[in-house]
Amino acid sequence: MKTPFRSVIGHLVLAVFAVTALVPLVLVLLNSFKDNSEILGNPFRLPESLSVDNFVTAWNYGQFTEGFVNSILLTGTTVVVVLICSSLAGYVLAGQKVRSWPVIMVYLTMAMTVPIQLFIFPLYSVAANAGLTDNVFVVGVILAAINMPFATFLMRTFFLNVPVEVEEAAVVDGLNTFQLVTRVLFPMVRPGLITVGVIVGLNAWNEFLISSTFLQDRDTKTLTLGFLTMNGTFSTDIGTMMAGALILIVPILAVFIALQRYVVDGMASGAVKG
Repeated sequence: MKTPFRSVIGHLVLAVFAVTALVPLVLVLLNSFKDNSEILGNPFRLPESLSVDNFVTAWNYGQFTEGFVNSILLTGTTVVVVLICSSLAGYVLAGQKVRSWPVIMVYLTMAMTVPIQLFIFPLYSVAANAGLTDNVFVVGVILAAINMPFATFLMRTFFLNVPVEVEEAAVVDGLNTFQLVTRVLFPMVRPGLITVGVIVGLNAWNEFLISSTFLQDRDTKTLTLGFLTMNGTFSTDIGTMMAGALILIVPILAVFIALQRYVVDGMASGAVKG
């Protein structure tokens, strides 16, 4: 009798968590089609008509056309740099191929504990003197550096799960290091690559502090910064703000839903060893 009871309790807890997570999204979706009078009257009621006026207004005033392009470039740069560097670093650290690997692990641990706010002004000073402000690719590299310690730790865990015999057999077959990593090891740690890519991509897409500091020009603003510019003009227009928020979250939500199976599998397999 205990097992069914525990199962029911577990499902109830999960249902509460699911409702807590979904209710805000549902409210954003419903109210993005309403005007202010409808929202203030009853935010939980279905919209009387499916008007897209709020979306058109949010898209135009938030400059979401440029914002989409800049967000994609920023997120893509961050993900590519992190995947290349963290996967290679994780391979080296997992195999203890350098004598100083314990020192490197301690350094990465310390790097994850230091708040990025301490480095904003030095970074901005260097970027401004070098003429690298208002450049989404530069911001992407900075975000990649911020996410690198965590990504390296995670990729190291995945490489630890690869049997040593696989690498030894590949070397016996005549593969060099580059061929071993790209043809043999990378396919075996693909869940880890997807997991790191999704997590880092989510962070880069929603990032605000670094982007708002280094991207001041209107032509280089991301979706997050474009949505922020609407706050003063449309702070009382709740429907337009909801529409802008929906435009902001739908792309990354769709990507996460499409890849969630790989992320869950990757997190589960990456938790075997540390």
